[in-house]
Amino acid sequence: MDSVDLSVLKTLREWQAADLPLWLVTVVETFGSSPRPPGSMIALRGDGLAVGSVSGGCIEDDLGLRAQRGQLAGDRCGLLNYGATDEEARRFKLPCGGVIRLVVEPVHNTDWVEQVLHLVRAHRLVRRTLHLDTLRVGLEDAGPGEKISFDGAMLTTVHGPRWRMLIIGAGQTSAYLARMAQALDYQVIVCDPRAEMRATWDVPDTTLTGEMPDDAVIALQADSATVIIALTHDPKLDDMALLEALKSPAFYVGALGSMANNAKRRGRLKMFDLTPEEIERLHGPVGLDIGSRTPPEIAVSILAHLISIRNRAAEAAVLPNNQSQPIKQEMCS
Repeated sequence: MDSVDLSVLKTLREWQAADLPLWLVTVVETFGSSPRPPGSMIALRGDGLAVGSVSGGCIEDDLGLRAQRGQLAGDRCGLLNYGATDEEARRFKLPCGGVIRLVVEPVHNTDWVEQVLHLVRAHRLVRRTLHLDTLRVGLEDAGPGEKISFDGAMLTTVHGPRWRMLIIGAGQTSAYLARMAQALDYQVIVCDPRAEMRATWDVPDTTLTGEMPDDAVIALQADSATVIIALTHDPKLDDMALLEALKSPAFYVGALGSMANNAKRRGRLKMFDLTPEEIERLHGPVGLDIGSRTPPEIAVSILAHLISIRNRAAEAAVLPNNQSQPIKQEMCS
């Protein structure tokens, strides 16, 4: 799976071969209630096709009609507001009082798109700067906690995995969790020292390691934008990871198993150098209690719990320092 914005960028790249006008539409400001946050994007084509979401409804339809009718500029960026009046709010089915402001950007070549996709595949966090008057695009490494910004002349967006997830165990539940987590902007690392489990791992764009779980946690240098989840069903492997994970700043540490098994696990953890407060951080059983039984249901329950916690913790999230060579590029859109 791709995160929503990556799907939009991949679509722009693929559509360039169709020889039709292309636009990238980005939500830059919202006022009052709005269905999609700033940074949400759609790819728009001259025949009205659109991929992505800026409202989840009629705004996409209206943008498609504007594209078909030639009502969008092809040589400069434009600004559109939706929901500024009661009539518009009713017409576009926006929540009461909601206003959405969009930047409509013509895309004449997709060189920068290809470069962003390449960097994101390498687990880089990328800052993209668009100068509205010239369509010039600049790419640089993004810093910790950076977000979209817009000052009327320049639009800055951030692309790439803002969060990391270390999964202990390469089983079926882990595979479902990894695929779904990638759609939520997680960089996924999977650790399993069992060669027979690693041999069947088939989730693209994940990092698979065979080191011992405690070593994997230490090497990860977990921070407040990190999730660590133990899913092997083997107490020896899961507990090794948890002993290090619970001492780390990771914002979520969870372990699969029943209430009884996790009670036994907490008893075992008390025998090591963990404080009661550190043991209390363990989410076990992992995920929300939604009656999940199958691997995909368990993955959904875990991610639902992460979303609820992550949205509250997002302001305080700190990403690892980028150790790669700095990005600094400029090109025209």
